[in-house]
Amino acid sequence: MRPVPNGARDFVGYGRTPPDPKWPDGARLAVVFVLNVEEGAEPSIADGDAGSETGLTDAIPGEVAAGRRDFVAETLFEYGSRVGFWRLHDLFIDLGVPLTINACSQALERNAEIAGAIREGDLDLCCHGERFVRPYRMDEAEERAAITRAVASLKRTVGRAPLGWQSRYSSSENTRALLAEHGGFLYDSDSYADDLPYWVEVSGAPHLVVPHSFTHNDNRLATAKLATAAEFTDHLSSAFRVLYAEGARHPRMMTVSLHGRISGQPSRFEGIQRFLDFALGHDDVWFAGRSEIARHWIANHPPEVGA
Repeated sequence: MRPVPNGARDFVGYGRTPPDPKWPDGARLAVVFVLNVEEGAEPSIADGDAGSETGLTDAIPGEVAAGRRDFVAETLFEYGSRVGFWRLHDLFIDLGVPLTINACSQALERNAEIAGAIREGDLDLCCHGERFVRPYRMDEAEERAAITRAVASLKRTVGRAPLGWQSRYSSSENTRALLAEHGGFLYDSDSYADDLPYWVEVSGAPHLVVPHSFTHNDNRLATAKLATAAEFTDHLSSAFRVLYAEGARHPRMMTVSLHGRISGQPSRFEGIQRFLDFALGHDDVWFAGRSEIARHWIANHPPEVGA
């Protein structure tokens, strides 16, 4: 596929003839689990920010007056790293299912145990920014500096650079060019546009995008779009069934996005356990980290010669 210029809207993509991704062993579906580690990097009055972050928690936005610390929100974030991360981490380790850690670098600076688990388990590492903040609110110089600090920080805490990048919610118009300028990234996941990776052109060179998912994401529990663990299991299982069936003709990719402060809560954890049991009961499924997906795509579907 010839890369599309970065920033150009592409409503066609692969169209009616998506490529055969050639997943290992002829798998008809590749499944990626992403565990976001944002706790300790979120906006906080204690860190000099204007307010407490309540996003993707069970806190009630606006309950605490602006400019005051919301200790419900703060401690819900703390639960995510103190308990929820480990509940999810241990499940995936016990089952031998690869896990991509989407980490804000400041979160790992504040939690050496999680950083150690990533390092010792050689877990796939994607950078989720320096802090859990929105890059589209930064100017170019601010964002460039934040990317540089985030990568340097992860090298210190984990001992290696991240191979991927994903912004909070939306990238800025500068993000991809800044990632290319920095170097070292195999891909970014700042897209929700496809069920397969694809190439874009950034600063005159091809750049790989491995799409993320807002739909197969436990944020739907935190925002009450789904109410219970059972509903989340059904939600994910429905997507799996559709993609697995399509995969007999056109193999696909499915990404599931989790958070320690959401799916790590006991009342929601069973939803992930049950979905894993369901998915692991199928043949011809490749469970992979996002970096594995990126390397596979680069090796098997390089950008067109001359592109």
